[in-house]
Amino acid sequence: MGAKMKVVASDQTKTITKQVTSMKGGLRTMPFIISNESFEKVASFGLQANMIFYLIFEYHLDAATGTSILFLWSALSNFTPIIGAFLADSLWGRFHVISMGTIVSLFGMIVLWLTAKLPQTRPHHCDPYKEKCVPANTAQVMLLFASFGLMSIGAGGIRPCSLAFGTNQLDNPDDPNNERRLQSFFNWYYASVGVSVMLAVTVIVYIQDQIGWVVGFGVPVGLMFLSTVFFFLGSSLYVKVPPNKNLSAGFLRVFAAAWKNKNMALPPKNFDAWYSPKGSKFVAPTDKLRYLNKACIIRSPEKDIGPDGLAKDPWSLCTVRQVQELKALIRVLPIWSSSIIISVIISQHTFPALQAKSMERHLFGKIKIPAASFSVFGILTLTIWVAIYDRIIVPLISKYTKRPRGLSFKQRIGGGLAISCLAMAVAAEVERHRRQTAIREGFLNKPDGVVGMSAKWMIPQHCLIGLAEALNAIGQLEFYYSQFPKSMSSIAVALLTLGFGVGSLVGSLLVTIIADATRKGGVSWVSSNLNKAHYDYYYWIVAGLSVVNVFYFLLCSWAYGHCEDKTIWDEEEGEAGEELSKSGEYAVMFSA
Repeated sequence: MGAKMKVVASDQTKTITKQVTSMKGGLRTMPFIISNESFEKVASFGLQANMIFYLIFEYHLDAATGTSILFLWSALSNFTPIIGAFLADSLWGRFHVISMGTIVSLFGMIVLWLTAKLPQTRPHHCDPYKEKCVPANTAQVMLLFASFGLMSIGAGGIRPCSLAFGTNQLDNPDDPNNERRLQSFFNWYYASVGVSVMLAVTVIVYIQDQIGWVVGFGVPVGLMFLSTVFFFLGSSLYVKVPPNKNLSAGFLRVFAAAWKNKNMALPPKNFDAWYSPKGSKFVAPTDKLRYLNKACIIRSPEKDIGPDGLAKDPWSLCTVRQVQELKALIRVLPIWSSSIIISVIISQHTFPALQAKSMERHLFGKIKIPAASFSVFGILTLTIWVAIYDRIIVPLISKYTKRPRGLSFKQRIGGGLAISCLAMAVAAEVERHRRQTAIREGFLNKPDGVVGMSAKWMIPQHCLIGLAEALNAIGQLEFYYSQFPKSMSSIAVALLTLGFGVGSLVGSLLVTIIADATRKGGVSWVSSNLNKAHYDYYYWIVAGLSVVNVFYFLLCSWAYGHCEDKTIWDEEEGEAGEELSKSGEYAVMFSA
């Protein structure tokens, strides 16, 4: 009787929730959500693109130190979304996490703007290329770092939640047009993000170069303020899905249960006392990573299983499915680790910007492109590839590969790694030629001189990096989606974000090691004076690491085995994988 009353109460709660939800959300919330994400992207990317010049000319840091700091900022901005996703899904809910992120980002940008507005917040202005400048004191540096930290925390609240929060407003499984509406939202969302990033690295950077840092940082503050206002204006219209308090405990329970049963011998293959609730597809665990199978062994049905058929202690006995989910995550980690080196390349914006500043930057006659804006060619390449891959390239390639997806997951991941090697080789050769031209023209001791070589020579390396990112990052996401259940889809994006974060840490470490190991007479391979330094040697080192990484990926790929068919975890998930893998295209921009 009590059980029946609980079922009736549960059904009534679901009905009431459904009625309340139908009064909220919908297309009317999209302007608020998309404008929030778009303004945040323009503001944050517009600040990051040109930041190396602010650090060099206003804080008097050398190129290696500034690059290392920006790598660390990038790493922090990629780690915080993982924490933000956890807080949103398991503790606070997406609306509150986005709200927190929006406000904190605004404060971070205001603090950065104050460093440009108030002279006492930074060292006395001088040209580090022409005179010995006074370095920033501890208080000035800490204020700058505080602004970076606040913006990273804000990004951790906005970036992992905004797309999912928008989906919550439109997702209505009872509507026959639900899938089409969601796909339309994905398209508009991705388009707005792409346009925002391109505006950030062109218009915002141009303002900073031509008008100055006060206005150049003030415009992003204004845009972030608009982002905040627009988001909160729609507050009363939003569907606010409550968090799931039990999220992410499953993995820890499997480890705990396996450890508690560590002295238990593994059973024979015909063993049938596995804990698999009725209706689950998995009745027995696989032989791979067999040690974890100890977590789902029923030792005594009377002691381990309650009258409701569930485990009495979920930290001592886990389901076969929980064990298989953890195995799926562990198995992809070697292939995931092969993305770290390419993340170093994708996150490397400072050295190309410094090179472009020393070159002739006029395009199409009188148009002079800011040095930091050349990265827009990589963004354009990535965007074009995403736009044409499914519609044009897949039908052509599938004729030869006999695969409906065209290239396999591993071919795309490996192809991206191989192209990144080529990108670094091209970058090294362009820099070698630029340096030789600078020395020939008498600029060896004039790092601020502009050599007679067009910066258009740098466009191919940016395009190659954009193509490498499109192949590798989207290939990674679709690979993870194919191997994970629907309930682990957020972990797929988290893995990509984590790869960028670790790659940025490795990039910072690499620059620091090269700067210290190659310094002679105050000049290293990555010194601020590009004409005395050897950035080409740095690129060759990264290219060499990338080649080694390709072979490492091939080894990991061989060890993993076949992966082209999506694992069906439950019957209802057969069709879910297609929609999830499609959304992988959009997540790449959000993790960059």
